[in-house]
Amino acid sequence: MTDYVLPKVWTWDQPSGGQFANINRPIAGPTHEKELPVGKHPFQLYSLATPNGQKVTILFEELLEKGHRDAEYDAWPIRIGEGEQFGSGFVEVNPNSKIPALVDRAGPEPVRIFESGAILLYLAEKFGEFLPTAKIARAETLSWLMWQVGAAPFLGGGFGHFFAYAPEKFEYPINRYSMEAKRQFDVLNRRLADSQYVAGPDYSIADIAIWPWYGGVALGRNYTGAAEFLATDEYEHVLRWAKQIDQRPAVKRGRIVNKMTGDPSQQLHERHDASDFELRTEDKVPLSAEAEDLAAVRDDAI
Repeated sequence: MTDYVLPKVWTWDQPSGGQFANINRPIAGPTHEKELPVGKHPFQLYSLATPNGQKVTILFEELLEKGHRDAEYDAWPIRIGEGEQFGSGFVEVNPNSKIPALVDRAGPEPVRIFESGAILLYLAEKFGEFLPTAKIARAETLSWLMWQVGAAPFLGGGFGHFFAYAPEKFEYPINRYSMEAKRQFDVLNRRLADSQYVAGPDYSIADIAIWPWYGGVALGRNYTGAAEFLATDEYEHVLRWAKQIDQRPAVKRGRIVNKMTGDPSQQLHERHDASDFELRTEDKVPLSAEAEDLAAVRDDAI
């Protein structure tokens, strides 16, 4: 039971969002003036190592692994817990104020791309990788890519929020979103029972999009305790697939770019060169006061 009385018109009169209440608001646009940094590479990525952010850095690292030198990128952290996504420069790149956001500066005019699915599709088409050209295979890959785009908000904003971040544990939303999360895991498990990768025999942007979310939960990395709570060990084909992708060298690199929490050896706050993975992870640099303050900001949320 609840004492809440539904008003005729909703108004924003108190903080809402639990851990993220300080950055939640019902309006768009910038809150402050701040230009974005620009590095030396054709691609400028503004992100954080959330599941959505990991999609893009994994794809960049996969492209570089295949020898595409012109896929070099600078990755700048956007500290969403501090509201940096509402800076004027970031809003110019993504008016929706969500990470990741990308600027392609390779041509005569910069091209902005926002929303992680759009970025994956843009890069796959630009480099001719991880997206089949054959009609049926392409349709299957895009279908699963869009499945992730539509399904993951129920796993993250629904289940993840009420399981891990809401100010209290509420039975109804946890039951509602747990049921949906398990249904989605079953969809994926049934597909992977018949296919090595999500869209077919070849690794694609569909896997790259889905793995940080569903692989992250199945491997116990997203939302502490969620793997046990959702009994993800029941989904043997998802676990096989998640572990297989987890061993890819590009995935090992990509998942730690712009990561601000956890094991210092698995945090690369900024990425500007391939050597950064060996030389600039947080176990190799002194811990700053700013980094200590950021330790409470989880990066598995969005």
